[in-house]
Amino acid sequence: MTMRSAKTKAMILTRIAPVALTAAIAAGALAVPAQAAEETHALKSVHFSFDGPFGTFDRGQLQRGYKVYVEVCSSCHSMDLLAFRNLSEEGGPDFTPEQVRVLAADFPREVIDGPDDVGDMFERPGKPSDNFPPPFPNQAAARASNNGALPPDFSVLAKARHAGPEYIYSLLTGYEDAPAHMEMRDGSYYNPYFPGGQISMAPPLSDELVEYTDDSPMTTEQYAKDISAFLMWAAEPKMEERKRIGFQVMVFLVVLGGLLYFTKQKLWRDVEH
Repeated sequence: MTMRSAKTKAMILTRIAPVALTAAIAAGALAVPAQAAEETHALKSVHFSFDGPFGTFDRGQLQRGYKVYVEVCSSCHSMDLLAFRNLSEEGGPDFTPEQVRVLAADFPREVIDGPDDVGDMFERPGKPSDNFPPPFPNQAAARASNNGALPPDFSVLAKARHAGPEYIYSLLTGYEDAPAHMEMRDGSYYNPYFPGGQISMAPPLSDELVEYTDDSPMTTEQYAKDISAFLMWAAEPKMEERKRIGFQVMVFLVVLGGLLYFTKQKLWRDVEH
């Protein structure tokens, strides 16, 4: 081999090496999500009354979902964007204004208000105009109470996740024993519907946990379905209005299209083409 050909070969190897290294790193990075995806199941199929272009919320289900949130979820998860008065607005759970006043005053936590005349903050019962009081004063306190994990806010959770209501239902009903080959982190629970399969939240629901007064089954599956519907309403409270306006727009466009067609036929019928 001549000195020139050896030098050329060395230059080629020098240029190829970074490319090969980059490809190897990319392949390794893709392997981790692929392995995590293997531990994630397809979401469970569940029917909600608001599914489809003409679906509407079940008011009884929204009221039950609110009860599940208050008695089970509100100890860890905030709903910073939701006010008590929203519970009586059109398209919502259909609580009366009187019921909302009672719900606000009986919420598990009081509202921090102030400052008062001497500059101190104070606690008071909630009013319909108040937002839901959070379970923790700040994120640091939330992490400290949950082994370093930050419980997500529930205000728009159903819209922040793909197939939100189905995802929430699947997650709440999907806790299982971890596979033998999977090494679990301390304080984690196996749930194949959670990305990576390991979640810091313990199974929050169990049968007979929340008492219903409308003869609905008091099962984990029913609780999960009710809270999923409630969170969907919280994330999109104007869903029914949006669907109604969308249907009206479609009818208008069909009628307008028909009128334009017949107008064109009338104006151009005597014109040779």
